[in-house]
Amino acid sequence: MTEPDLIFAMGSYDARIPRDRHYTDNHLWMKRGDDVFTVGFTAYSVRLLQDVYFLDWQIDEDTEVTRRQPLGEIESSKAVSALAAPMAGRVLTFNPAVLDDPSAINTDGYGDGWLYRFRPADASESELLTPDEYLTHLEANWEKTQRMIKGQVNTD
Repeated sequence: MTEPDLIFAMGSYDARIPRDRHYTDNHLWMKRGDDVFTVGFTAYSVRLLQDVYFLDWQIDEDTEVTRRQPLGEIESSKAVSALAAPMAGRVLTFNPAVLDDPSAINTDGYGDGWLYRFRPADASESELLTPDEYLTHLEANWEKTQRMIKGQVNTD
């Protein structure tokens, strides 16, 4: 029997954290399929971004990347945000459906709204968070995130 998803309460919104994948501290999910990960935004990140309406990649498919290397940008009703590589590896393919219409990121972020397929340089998952570790990360940073949303954080 599959364990139920974890839930992180963001005020009146519950952000799902499926247990069948790993997570990054910059709010991406990574689901392994053989030696390749499918990568997408977590429900937490989509909720903070709100309505995603534009996605642009700054690299080509089948490109080697380093950890935190800029990959592209996403534009939402709240902000323009940079997208960075979760770890060193190769970005294999982009999801063509979300390039044409990124609304699936908002409506089916753990399914059809995936961003790209990725092969890590290191086969270990030591840089990734388990679902429980990701939930702990969210809980530890929620107060700071709320202040940032309200414009109360000094970023110096």
